[in-house]
Amino acid sequence: MRRKIAYPLVALGITAGTTLAVASPALAHGYVSSPPSRQALCASGAVANCGQIQFEPQSVEGPKGLKSCDGGVGQFSALADESRNWPAKSVGSSTTFSWVLTARHKTSTWDYFIGNTKVASFDDGGAQPAAVVNHTINLSKFPGRQKVLAVWNIADTGNAFYNCVDLNVGGGASSGGGGATPPPVATTPPTKAPTTPPTKAPTAAAPTATKPPTATKPPTATKPPTATKPPTATKPPAAPAGGSWAAGTAYKTGDVVTFNGKKFQCRQGHTAINSWEPSIYTLALWLPL
Repeated sequence: MRRKIAYPLVALGITAGTTLAVASPALAHGYVSSPPSRQALCASGAVANCGQIQFEPQSVEGPKGLKSCDGGVGQFSALADESRNWPAKSVGSSTTFSWVLTARHKTSTWDYFIGNTKVASFDDGGAQPAAVVNHTINLSKFPGRQKVLAVWNIADTGNAFYNCVDLNVGGGASSGGGGATPPPVATTPPTKAPTTPPTKAPTAAAPTATKPPTATKPPTATKPPTATKPPTATKPPAAPAGGSWAAGTAYKTGDVVTFNGKKFQCRQGHTAINSWEPSIYTLALWLPL
């Protein structure tokens, strides 16, 4: 029976001459997990109806020298569909791209492009990379919404792996219109200032002046600390603590989970999906304890 293999152990312990290695041309490889690439968004369910790529985000492999999000692979064409509403991650001017490698191929270079401009390149000189690879890149010359093409060039083949990452560099400036609100605020004081002093100053200037102490009610405006409820959004980190692994959970580096009676520690932050169980992606995402 022919099966599709997607285990990182295959790349490390099985030679190309075995029946498992030749069962499928697309084994496990690697992809950009943070900021989330388009295939990472599809795999996590953040973007729906992506097709086959949602099950194998690490497999966008094509000939070197392409500038396409899908690596020229027809079944992954959803990644190159610019009509989709791809979420753009807000980042600072300096951004760290994190790759999860489920098969650690010997590497020539890691290249990053915005349009036809190469914004960064890292030369590994044919070395075998770690299971998690990080590159910090200065994008200060490219503010606003950008599509970054991240390319992993393999040293001993003619192929490369392609990832498109949608970013909002600098956090995203709000659209115009904010400057129109100050004038109305500035015009209201002049209209009320001339009317109240002449009419009420002789009669009730002193009584109304005592009302400001009642204006101490603004301290009740300390309710904004209740607006600190957003920290309840930190529930995802609490979920994995000592609990069982579960698909759809956002894990961060250092989280410990239980799977099949064994404990694992997260090596790379990611949102879990079915088929990414700790026993399968141990080398790339999970460290057995």
